[in-house]
Amino acid sequence: MAAQNFLLHVHISTDIVRKMTLSTRPESVDELKRMIQDKFKLDFDFSLSYEDPDFDGQLCSLVDIEELPQKAVLKIVRPESDTSSIASDDTIILPHAMTPERIDKWPQVFPMPTFSYEVELILSEGNSTYQRTGKSLKLTRGQKHDILEALAATMHSFKAYPNDKEVSVVAEALVTHHPCLKEPGSKTGWYGWKNSLKFKMGNYRAKLSRAGFQEVAVNSGKRSKNNPDRQAAHTGIKRPKRAELNFLPNFPRGEDATSLEQLRLQIIDEVKKTDKDHILITKLMQSTFALRRKEIISDDLPVADILERWPALKMESQVNICAEFHRITNINLKNHFFAVLDQHTPRLQSIFRKKASRTGKVSDEQVDVHVRRAVVLQALPAYLQEDTSSFLRTCESREPDVVDTLLGLLAVGADPQNAMFHPVKIMVVLEGNTIIDVPTLADGFVILFALIYALHLAYPKTLVNTFDFIQKVLMGLEDEKLKPKVLSLKNDLLTEL
Repeated sequence: MAAQNFLLHVHISTDIVRKMTLSTRPESVDELKRMIQDKFKLDFDFSLSYEDPDFDGQLCSLVDIEELPQKAVLKIVRPESDTSSIASDDTIILPHAMTPERIDKWPQVFPMPTFSYEVELILSEGNSTYQRTGKSLKLTRGQKHDILEALAATMHSFKAYPNDKEVSVVAEALVTHHPCLKEPGSKTGWYGWKNSLKFKMGNYRAKLSRAGFQEVAVNSGKRSKNNPDRQAAHTGIKRPKRAELNFLPNFPRGEDATSLEQLRLQIIDEVKKTDKDHILITKLMQSTFALRRKEIISDDLPVADILERWPALKMESQVNICAEFHRITNINLKNHFFAVLDQHTPRLQSIFRKKASRTGKVSDEQVDVHVRRAVVLQALPAYLQEDTSSFLRTCESREPDVVDTLLGLLAVGADPQNAMFHPVKIMVVLEGNTIIDVPTLADGFVILFALIYALHLAYPKTLVNTFDFIQKVLMGLEDEKLKPKVLSLKNDLLTEL
């Protein structure tokens, strides 16, 4: 008698059912599983259930191969730990908030995440069909949810609040990587995806907020139907505006406000010592970074209170304030600033000299690197037509009785006319108090820039263009929406190359 074929319907997932024909009954359930894995290219472990015809098609675990009907509907059952099923709209896994949490800025090329096995299989087949016929893929609601959720998680790994251009880049990357998802009715092919991503990011932030993720939870509790007297939903939003990677991280795992407060007090005790343990202070500042950001961002403590509570930020070694900048941006401030400034100094001097020649104010060539840097940094605000009278000041070689500068640099030197270029010291001043003394004007700019980031301060009103140039052109911290004068200088700088 001729052997009869076995005809199987294999339910790989909710939306994927594949047909499989076997010439003979497999020798075991494990052999059947291997055959299914090979045919459908499954790279995960699973068990099998079948619809039992003796019990009106109810599912029964397949443990004996002899129980397999000749025509069978099989269901693949993945272990709970291996499942990639779609999470509900009200649940989310709170990522472990390391300190610092993010290490990469927004990428030049957006990395496409790997979706669930089900969606990846559908997209692979859809892309093949699109290449042959040009027909776009029709997704189910669950499949689209899976794609948007994965994209939102990847976007959040770089930024909690991506801007319109960045969302557009992600939408375009999606349809470029998976052309079957192009929208035939959209001019760009991805405009609808862009809108969906914007809504999904909002929902994703809301779920993170409910889970206790501080970076977005800080903006919760706005005006609603139940709380009409609160602040409007879109006002007073606290979010990164200067390309801060780690704006408001969660406390490290196992720590709370009380335990971190004990570490803060330990820092104060160590700073008071004559023989300070700088390595220990650095480690403690790293561990308490999240508490410090909470006090600065969420609690809005005054600057004077912050500096009193965290005296290591104004230690003379400058190490801690630069380390704080690194925690926030993941950039080595001094190395990057001086390297890029020195790279562009000859071209900047040439640009400034051309303008100065029209006014009859031409500076001599300088040999000393510190003087060259000082010349460029002093000329930069003048080129951008900004007033430095309240920001850059000089005095003779003595301690001033009163420093009436809210935010600025005070050059102390024997000759006040040359104190910027040959100082005895440069005093970094904040709210009328000297924070740190540094040896050169360039060091002063570096420390002041670090303090602005560390204490979440606004740029001096009279020098917005100057600090915008330092941030976006020299430091490369997000060059979107350059102010007109800054853009003009950047264009002149690159034209000179």
